[in-house]
Amino acid sequence: MLSLSGLAGGVWGALFIAGAFLFVLSIVVFIHELGHFLVARWCGVKVSAFSMGFGPEICSFDDRHGTRWRLAWIPLGGYVKFMDDENGASVPNHETIANMTPEQRAGSFHAKPLWQRAAVVAAGPVANFILAIFIFAAVYSYYGQRITEPRIGEVMAGTPAMSAGFKPGDLIVSINGRPIGSFNEIQRQVSAQPDSTLAIVISRTGAPMTINVTPRLEEMPDGVGGKYRRGIIGIRPVAGGAASEVRRTGVVEGIGLGFKETGFIITSTLQYMGKLLVGKESADQLGGPVRIAEVSGQVAKIGLEPLLQLVAVISVSVGLLNLFPIPLLDGGHLMFYAIEAIRRRPMSERSQEIGFKIGLALVLSLMVFAFWNDRFILLRWLTGGAIG
Repeated sequence: MLSLSGLAGGVWGALFIAGAFLFVLSIVVFIHELGHFLVARWCGVKVSAFSMGFGPEICSFDDRHGTRWRLAWIPLGGYVKFMDDENGASVPNHETIANMTPEQRAGSFHAKPLWQRAAVVAAGPVANFILAIFIFAAVYSYYGQRITEPRIGEVMAGTPAMSAGFKPGDLIVSINGRPIGSFNEIQRQVSAQPDSTLAIVISRTGAPMTINVTPRLEEMPDGVGGKYRRGIIGIRPVAGGAASEVRRTGVVEGIGLGFKETGFIITSTLQYMGKLLVGKESADQLGGPVRIAEVSGQVAKIGLEPLLQLVAVISVSVGLLNLFPIPLLDGGHLMFYAIEAIRRRPMSERSQEIGFKIGLALVLSLMVFAFWNDRFILLRWLTGGAIG
């Protein structure tokens, strides 16, 4: 029997998720496209359209430079289209290029020097990284950063830490030569290196010693219908507030931490992709818009601070994904430009056309695969399960 309260809850839950999803994705997409747009304008390229979303327009206006700013119905991305582009993926329109007047050619993207074209293309991902750095900096400066002393409060039985000889009260100083300043850093280092031997320097009663331990790989639910894998050694921090504090940073220090956090996300993602390619990781951790929406809704319930951090994480991920050397993505264009720099002439129209078709097939396949991984979330939504 359908409950009216359940229906109302489902509707409000769906609206809440949609709002959180649009908040997260719109910021990330807008900044990405704004990066392309600003550098293009700086290079003298005529921009014919700046679109948030795909498909039919909801609303639009034309600015004094002739750029059409549009909001479209499908909020899964956006694009900046130049006057000599065939589409929003910046595929060149060779017919338009061939018939341009000298005045039009001056504003043509594809007629610009190689370094300017590369700068315009790279500006989108770079803008995503800059956004993430400044969000992290703002969060650390305004909300502060929780620092938990890297001291062991409990060693769990039957775990690698117990077998290796760790004891409560041990202060972890470094892991594989990398200094450790908080318990969170221990978790990051350990979780990212399952089945790898770690040299952990501890301080026990003031005396330093090194203990080698190999994290055990464990699979855990991710809270959105999937699972994730991480390494564990089986230690917990000291309980209570004495070992933990919230520390607000200055602007300069916050930006430095923002760089560090952004770099960590990039490194972790590349490590995961590398392990995926050699079969050491499972592809079921790859998610698409459905999972992003679900996570956005859950995080938004916690508060603005974690939601902003999610925006930063998604921004780094989008920037990095766009740098992959897949035609249609920014990285694919940069790959073509690298080939052009080596050959000292552009690739042939036929070669580029084949490349773009391959890129389209890869991007569509990736989208289908991501939706397949998110099918259980989508099924739960469609069958009336809890949303958000």
